[in-house]
Amino acid sequence: MITIEEFKNKISKKSRLLGLDLGSKRIGVAISDDLLSIATPFKTINKESTIQFIDELNLIIKENNIKGIIVGNPINMDGSLSRSSQSVKDMCKNILKCINVPICLWDERLSTVGAFNLSSQLDENISKKVKNIDKNAAAFILQGAIDYLKN
Repeated sequence: MITIEEFKNKISKKSRLLGLDLGSKRIGVAISDDLLSIATPFKTINKESTIQFIDELNLIIKENNIKGIIVGNPINMDGSLSRSSQSVKDMCKNILKCINVPICLWDERLSTVGAFNLSSQLDENISKKVKNIDKNAAAFILQGAIDYLKN
């Protein structure tokens, strides 16, 4: 994995990026437009195995011409690394073995809360909010990263 500054140097100004909110069972996926303006929730992957997840990820990358991946890093509120943070790093290492695009970790603190609050503004009912929370959290993570990259 690389830093956000290294990531910025590896992608072109017209690149579609993928955002991931990695969970143990469900993985939220979001995609940016090629101008790096907006992140859009794409789908939620139900993870059955690492191989199945990476195969599905590879397909999304090829079909959508993805040039880089932003992965939410679950840092504790005090800035320390969480237990989940190591799991995310391990998964990124597995992804890098099979996929040849740059990967960068992005602080995901409050992404689920932000995604839930955003869906509240969209007047979604609770069951729809819960169903969409993973892909919305991925979009929230990706949007934060692309906003940073644009500045």
